[in-house]
Amino acid sequence: MTNKPIRFGARMVALGVAATAAVSLATLPAAADSGPTVDQLMADCASGTGKCTFNDPVVNSAYLGDYRQVSDTLYNCSASPATQGLGWSDSVGSSDSLDVSVTVGGKIAGIVEASVTAKYGHTWTTSHTDSGSLGMTVQPGEVGWISRAQVMQQVSGKWQTHYDNPHWGHYYWFWKDTITSPAPNGTEGVSNAVVIKSRPMTAAEKASCGAANAQLVHGPNLHQDEPSGHAGSAGPHDTTPQPGDAPVATPPAETSTKQ
Repeated sequence: MTNKPIRFGARMVALGVAATAAVSLATLPAAADSGPTVDQLMADCASGTGKCTFNDPVVNSAYLGDYRQVSDTLYNCSASPATQGLGWSDSVGSSDSLDVSVTVGGKIAGIVEASVTAKYGHTWTTSHTDSGSLGMTVQPGEVGWISRAQVMQQVSGKWQTHYDNPHWGHYYWFWKDTITSPAPNGTEGVSNAVVIKSRPMTAAEKASCGAANAQLVHGPNLHQDEPSGHAGSAGPHDTTPQPGDAPVATPPAETSTKQ
């Protein structure tokens, strides 16, 4: 299903009764093909075709994101514990509740950063990369890897685009959005976490150990996001939009009726 922002009435030509009529028009649903999709509006924001602002930003509480495997996988096919140093690397970007790309250094990210800086006096981080190494011991018949969880934070706001000439019949369009991005380590007392994890081999993995000549074997990074399991990480601070959530159009009462 294509999500479309709701358009808000016609151009305001007078105060009083005319303004009331414009708000009434805004409550009517748009025709099936009368308005743009969010993708089209965001594309115009990114290209500069639409003069866009991200208004009324609200930065939510920091929380610890899900653990993700950030290293190779070690399979201990030997009969004794095996210890080895293992390097890891993690890169975390931004996601958008409307499934629109928030490219680091792009115009969309720049608009959000400027809005947050103007209101809160600090920058908004859109990406973070970290790396390191850990020594780990893998028991016989087990699989080991390194996982990491990044401090995350969300900012919610309302996009507004203004066109020099009417687009889809209007000069202004409004829609809500929530952007989730990595936050600096230690934000609001929440810290990044790097942990060593292990599990028993599956029957198929044990069967493949014969070809490994009973030794420690490197495998590809097969694990992706994992449940955090970190105390406090899945509480009320975690308001990440879930799959299937639809964008919410700004109610007419919350916006200008000028179109």
